[in-house]
Amino acid sequence: MEKSILVIGACGQLGTALTKRLVERYGLSAVWPTDIRQAENYPFPVHTVNALNREELQEFVAEKNITEIYHLAAVLSANGEKRPIESWHINMGSLLNVLEVARTSAVEKVFFPSSIAVFNDSNQKDRTPEDSYLTPGTVYGLSKAAGENWAKYYFEKYGLDVRSIRYPGIIGYDALPGGGTTDYAVDIYHKAVKGENFDCFLEKDTALPMLFMDDATKAAIMLMEAPAENIKVRTSYNIGGFSLRPIDFYEELKKDFPNFEITYSADYRQQIANQWPNSLDDSTAKKDWGWEAEFDLAAMSKIMIEKLTAYYNHEVLNA
Repeated sequence: MEKSILVIGACGQLGTALTKRLVERYGLSAVWPTDIRQAENYPFPVHTVNALNREELQEFVAEKNITEIYHLAAVLSANGEKRPIESWHINMGSLLNVLEVARTSAVEKVFFPSSIAVFNDSNQKDRTPEDSYLTPGTVYGLSKAAGENWAKYYFEKYGLDVRSIRYPGIIGYDALPGGGTTDYAVDIYHKAVKGENFDCFLEKDTALPMLFMDDATKAAIMLMEAPAENIKVRTSYNIGGFSLRPIDFYEELKKDFPNFEITYSADYRQQIANQWPNSLDDSTAKKDWGWEAEFDLAAMSKIMIEKLTAYYNHEVLNA
């Protein structure tokens, strides 16, 4: 059967970049971007599908002969704390619908992104092990930890091939920040390129694991293309890129923007960040399916600055 790939949450930060990469790899005719909203200037047609409506999702999967689902829709960490019950309903309800629809249809594989939000300050902070005991401190983390176990359950009980990555903070240029605690690392580039100063909601030495978007999308496709016998972890794989602090981004950006300044006004997101690892042990992903990050801070910053400069120049020219 030819690939027919459904992307749920295609207009989000990860969804936008991953959809582009999937189209580049498999062709537009094989990829079906969906969301509950339309995004301005989105490069592909977006179909309106509500993953909380199982019948609607089932009909779309059947109509398009979907063989793989990338389920990316979720309320992220910082936004989730503002409305926890609603966030749990969205995150878990949509995932369970995806798993049930996949189980009862011709879907062969499901990709479910987890997060470092599954960890807590009781876990080892440096090179946090994959098999750590999980007691997350946010509703987003709770939903991701539960989702990992549902993924394992559906694989063991029904044989559904669900694969998952535990993402660190993702930095990309394709979409605006989406309400995550690590999204300061995206916003700081936007501010610097626009010639604005940046007020960071984390303290300057708060180290968190990060990953450039190009590596994040590469990892998802690598995992989904790996032979099933290579997938040894059926909860979620740790993957890492680099560990960075707000001050590291600032010092890197000062090289290109000498007048750029940063201030620090830690808020409730600082307490969230304090629960998370400084770095991740991703040795299992490297061993099982050949994972390796390509980008460091300097290489990532070069691309971020180039892309955002072009974006804002275009905005000015067409204002």
